[in-house]
Amino acid sequence: MKTTGHRLAVLLPYRPAPARMSVRIGPLPAAILCFCAIMAASTAWAQAGSTTLSPLQVIVKWSPLLLRGFAFNILISLLAMLLGTIAGLGLGLALLSESRLLAAVSWLVTQFFRNAPWLVLLFFVMFLVPFQITLFKTTIPLPDWIKATVGFALPVMANVAEVVRGAVRSIPSTQWEAAESLSFTRRQTMWLIMLPQCIKRMLPPWMNIYAIVAMSTVLASIVGVSEMLTLTAQVHAAEGGRPELFAPLYGFALLCFFLYCYPINLWTARLERRFRVR
Repeated sequence: MKTTGHRLAVLLPYRPAPARMSVRIGPLPAAILCFCAIMAASTAWAQAGSTTLSPLQVIVKWSPLLLRGFAFNILISLLAMLLGTIAGLGLGLALLSESRLLAAVSWLVTQFFRNAPWLVLLFFVMFLVPFQITLFKTTIPLPDWIKATVGFALPVMANVAEVVRGAVRSIPSTQWEAAESLSFTRRQTMWLIMLPQCIKRMLPPWMNIYAIVAMSTVLASIVGVSEMLTLTAQVHAAEGGRPELFAPLYGFALLCFFLYCYPINLWTARLERRFRVR
C-alpha cells in the first residue's frame, strides 16, 4: 500500500482560555457603598473638631421632614398611576374600536401624550388649570399637587393605552373566532375573554411605567410642589447653604428613590420571567 506525501490534519481538543477575574458591583451594593461614604465623611468631619453639624447629623436631624416629602412623592405617583390607568384603559379600548373615526382620534391623543415632554405637560396643567373651580355655588380649591398629579397622569394614560392595545393584539385571533362561534358580542368578548388574559401580559410593563412615574415626580419641585426635592433644597438653605452638604443631602434623596424603585424593578423582571408568553 502506497502512502502519499501529504500530511493529515490533526484535530486537537479545545481548551478554553482561562477566565479573567472581574469584579462587578451591583446596584444595591453600590448604594450601600454610597451611604457608607457619607458616614465616613461625617466621621472625618467630627474628628476634625468642627462646631457645625456633620453631614450625617444634618441628615438625621432633617430626615423626618425629608421622608415626609418622599411620602408625598409616592402619594402623587400612586394617584397619577390610578388616574392614568383608568383613563388609559378606556383610551386603549378606543384604539381597538371598529369605528375608524374613534380609533383615529384615540391614536392621535395617544401619540400626542406619549411623545410630549412630561415637564411641558406639567407646566401646561399647572398654569392653564385654575387654582379653584365653582360648582353649584361651591368653591373647590385645586392645590398645586393635585394639578401636578393630573399632569403626570396624562402621559401615563397614553402609555397604558398602548400597553392595553399591544396586549389585546397579542391574543391569538382564534380566541375571537371561538367567542364569535359561541354568540358572544364584541363587548362580552373583550371584557370576559380578552382582558382577563391580558392582565399577565400588561402587568410587567405597567409596573415599569409606575417606576418611571415615581422617579419623575421630582419634576413637581420645579412648579413649586413641596415634595422631597423641594424640601431638600430648603433644608440645604436652612443649614447655611454649606457646599459640603449638597452631595449628602441630595444623595439621601437619591438613596430613598433607589430603595423604593429598585425592588419594583426586581419584581417586574420576576413577573416577566413568570408570565413569559411563548
